[in-house]
Amino acid sequence: MDPIRNPYAPGAGQRPPELAGRDEQLQTFNVVLERVSRGRPERSVVLTGLRGVGKTVLLNALRSAAVRAKWGTGKLEARPDQRLRRPLSSALHQAVRELGHAQTEDVDQVLGVIKSFAQRDAGTGAKLRDKWSPGIDAPAVTGRADSGDIEIDLVELLSDAGGLAADLGRGIAIFIDEMQDLHPDDVSALCAACHEISQASLPVIVVGAGLPHLPAVLSASKSYSERLFRYSRIDRLPRESADLALQSPAESEDASFEPAALDAMYDATGGYPYFIQAYGKVAWDVAPSTPVTAADIAVAAPAAEAELAVGFFGSRYDRATPGEREYLRAMADAAGELPVEERDEVESVPTAAVAAVLGRKPQSLSPARDALLKKGLIYSGERGRIAFTVPHFGRYLRTAG
Repeated sequence: MDPIRNPYAPGAGQRPPELAGRDEQLQTFNVVLERVSRGRPERSVVLTGLRGVGKTVLLNALRSAAVRAKWGTGKLEARPDQRLRRPLSSALHQAVRELGHAQTEDVDQVLGVIKSFAQRDAGTGAKLRDKWSPGIDAPAVTGRADSGDIEIDLVELLSDAGGLAADLGRGIAIFIDEMQDLHPDDVSALCAACHEISQASLPVIVVGAGLPHLPAVLSASKSYSERLFRYSRIDRLPRESADLALQSPAESEDASFEPAALDAMYDATGGYPYFIQAYGKVAWDVAPSTPVTAADIAVAAPAAEAELAVGFFGSRYDRATPGEREYLRAMADAAGELPVEERDEVESVPTAAVAAVLGRKPQSLSPARDALLKKGLIYSGERGRIAFTVPHFGRYLRTAG
């Protein structure tokens, strides 16, 4: 079929496969926006799941919903090597700008607080050239959100921004991707700020997305974090939704899949949206005509797997050092030794089993394990066990040679 019209290509304009089966999350978020807009108590939102389940796509869709509701929005991606002040200042600056175009005195006041919050990152004695500014023309407001204590400053910052939004009859939503990578002090401050704005019934919410252990990161920071957030686990798609993710884009181009082809696609992708899009794109390119058949899927599979090996699995494996790669391969081998009925999608294994594969003491492997945790290649769902953050990663390592 015509590769130029491939509906599975990134940015093809159709509803991405990652949003198939996510109607419940979209509808729930619309209720959250409406409740907060009316001054009703509501929690912020946290999405968790493995790589490839579409968390970022869903996060962007939720942001679009907030924009349609005429909220001010901003987005940032957390990084282990960056503190929160600068990216949050940029995100909040954008959110305040979206609230209204008029530069009123109240808007300038809040922008000045954002600027003060951002510049505190450089230190009180920093020279002007070292003071970063997120493009804000308003003068910095001294004595507000600039104490240097991130918890105090963040509470003041979001309280002022929330007060402005309330006065304008609107709301503010800050979207944070890779939320598990926030510095522990920033996580604690964010929880404290969410608690404060909730108590004050201010129209500000935080929408975070991260790996499966994100709830544990939040609860380790503040014991009351489970009351602050509405948690939503984003998982692989059930069969019906996975079929829809394939059929809907194809129907937009007057094409279809045979039932046997849908069976083959689900067996190959496991219902993971990223894999569905990758296999769908290649299957479309190799299929000579509609409907797409199981034979077409068999022809497409090697090319799709090769593309995933480079762009999805390989790009992550390449980030690891030789010692870390040895640890990853040992994880894969340990998972492969488990009885089939004991394996799960993330191939969770005891850390002791990894050490046994390598013939080492578990304590000697702690540096490699901790580095992989920080890089987001593995996570610990429970004490003494680790798992891949990427589905099918163990299978890839066992077959990659």
